[in-house]
Amino acid sequence: MEYTSTSSIAIPNVTPEQIWEALTNPEIVKQYFFGTTVESDWQVGSPITYSGEWEGKSYEDKGTVLEVEPNCKLVTSYWSVAFGPDTPENRKTVTYEITPTDGGTILTIIQDNDNESSKKHSEENWNMVLDGLKKLLTK
Repeated sequence: MEYTSTSSIAIPNVTPEQIWEALTNPEIVKQYFFGTTVESDWQVGSPITYSGEWEGKSYEDKGTVLEVEPNCKLVTSYWSVAFGPDTPENRKTVTYEITPTDGGTILTIIQDNDNESSKKHSEENWNMVLDGLKKLLTK
């Protein structure tokens, strides 16, 4: 059984370039992604680190850039200590798809998960992230 979560949002009057910048610029990411500091050069094969504090505890999650199509698509692997040891089977794939529309852009985030519970949790988190991103870009 596949447990893929998909979250999507239409953001009016925002270009694919603005979405791309919001996904890859650490200063912007921090504003809508729960205060997370992201570090990467966004080149295929490069590492990504996500660090910050959640509910009073410091964390550092990580991943790898798998695919880059500026202003269109970004695919990364993602690992959190919550997934267990950092092994290939505990890394998730996260895909960001940017689709221009009349009057705006749609951002879709797709993540693989281990079970129905993690799928639901993933969708809830991504929906909060997307709502925060939309508010930031349309203010």
